Amino acid sequence: MKHFGILCLAAAMAACATPASDTADVDPLVEAASAENPTNYDLAMGTVASLVEAGNEQIAIDRLTQMLGDPGMNEAQMAETLFRRAELRYGRGNDLTGAVEDLREIVNNHGATSVAGDARALLDDAETEYTMLSDMLKNGSISPMERFEILFRLGSHQEAADLMLAGALEPENSYLLDMYQIGYLCDGDELAGPVYQIAEPDGTTRSVQFCELGK
Repeated sequence: MKHFGILCLAAAMAACATPASDTADVDPLVEAASAENPTNYDLAMGTVASLVEAGNEQIAIDRLTQMLGDPGMNEAQMAETLFRRAELRYGRGNDLTGAVEDLREIVNNHGATSVAGDARALLDDAETEYTMLSDMLKNGSISPMERFEILFRLGSHQEAADLMLAGALEPENSYLLDMYQIGYLCDGDELAGPVYQIAEPDGTTRSVQFCELGK
């Protein structure tokens, strides 16, 4: 798969910086009881994990966002949900700005929770990459495709979509798939505009177009 050199460092940082969860101190009896009697929170997190495993990270992010609106969550669950969303946004979710916001929320308002330390570490990496990519955008010598990729990585998806359409850009499948999951690209006979071919994680292929052009 082709990748543009200007984003190689950012991609490497995103792939390597996500901290592993510490499960060494989990009581096996408590863990077994939780597995036998899952709470609504456990079930929701299980759904998120299944979505991520199937390659539907954008839908998983939406599910986590819905969970954050639940007033019944305790502080630990709130922080864990924020952290999971931050991990996805920082990784394949391509929303670096959102990841920074989530991590700052944990550090500033949930600093006593078990995920706060990992959040601080990931925040340092996310802020470093954010600054680097923001500086790249100020460089007038980058190509339209490089600008698209940086904007998309930062989470400026609408601006990236506008640039893609105006510049007749044809991004790689991973970007097109994200845009389909987010809702910028749709499939349907009533649509107009350029046609893009995407392959979903399960191998399904689709011909998609910008959703708004058909309205």
